[in-house]
Amino acid sequence: MTRNVPDLIDTLDDGALKKLFGRSLLQTDDGSNEDIEAVCRLSEAFEGLDRRGHSMALFPNELNYAMFFDSSTRTKSSWAGAAARLGAQPVIVDGSSTQVAHGETAEETGAMLGMNAHALGIRHDLILGEGQSFMRSAKKGIDAYLEATGNERIVPVVNLQCDVDHPTQTLADLIWLRECFPEGLAGKTMAITWAYSPSYAKPLSVPQGLIRLMTRAGMHVRLAHPEGYGLMPESIADAKKYATASGGSFTQTPGMDGAFKGADIVYPKSWGPYDLMLERIEANREHDQEEMQRIEEAALERNSRFRDWICDERRMGLTAKGKAKYLHCLPADIGAEVSSGVMERFRVDLARQANKKVYVIMSLLAVAKCRDLKDRLLTCATDTAT
Repeated sequence: MTRNVPDLIDTLDDGALKKLFGRSLLQTDDGSNEDIEAVCRLSEAFEGLDRRGHSMALFPNELNYAMFFDSSTRTKSSWAGAAARLGAQPVIVDGSSTQVAHGETAEETGAMLGMNAHALGIRHDLILGEGQSFMRSAKKGIDAYLEATGNERIVPVVNLQCDVDHPTQTLADLIWLRECFPEGLAGKTMAITWAYSPSYAKPLSVPQGLIRLMTRAGMHVRLAHPEGYGLMPESIADAKKYATASGGSFTQTPGMDGAFKGADIVYPKSWGPYDLMLERIEANREHDQEEMQRIEEAALERNSRFRDWICDERRMGLTAKGKAKYLHCLPADIGAEVSSGVMERFRVDLARQANKKVYVIMSLLAVAKCRDLKDRLLTCATDTAT
């Protein structure tokens, strides 16, 4: 990033930022194209301020609370880094250690956290039909409590991955691609493919979020996966709709090679078989751990039938001039999803891609909580860097 920071801030659309005030974008679908552009530009401005050592402590002495019902490395550290840069105190807890595990509803949880927290992040991604619903109910509980007590605080909820979408990840991916292709993304070809994993049946939310967001950028998006690994039908329908509106395209191809051929960008990662992910719903509802384990083992056995779905040097050679950008949300199963050679070649780029998430989270928090955000950022830019 080489642009002058005040110039970056000047490009922010103040009207677009104000439209996001008080809102929680729990899916990228919740935002218009104008909203998405505003978040991207704001994230780029935050990164510029951060790289140059400017203080961005917009929310001192505030508590940013996050609950994770699934494992995380990058997103946890991104939440903590975003909160710290904004002057807030991050607190991150294992969701299973809360009273949710004992039957407390999402609305109750939201109300309790709304008493003390100034922002709430949630990862709830393992069970279809639950994560996104939980987040919206928690937000409803927060807002109901604040209204009942006459408290004018705004407590945004940030989706740190659910069953439907992973917006902080896909927005970070989009911002990274904007940096990689400054001439624009419209007309670029992106392959989003399944890849073999022996580790666990991974959530569907990343590929679902990608096909919905990247088609909005006017890209030619290709989705490829083995039979039985389809995505939620709603995400497919949305991808087609957005591709039509943007002038891009969305196609489903039967093989990994076909998806990679001539692609400018490739994003191969694993996710669980759709029918088995559906079976998890009832087993989880009944708290049947034996059945959950059986489903997991069945998913891994199914995965093992497609060990040849790997991003390796041969497949990278099929891409546009053999020079496609390789993206992954990480961690990637090296030797399964991706060869060690490809991973080593893109190791630094993958770290840079992941780092964008810090600034996306900062943007989603700041734009929801700060009505005069552009003016505040201009003040930050003129302060002496530390």
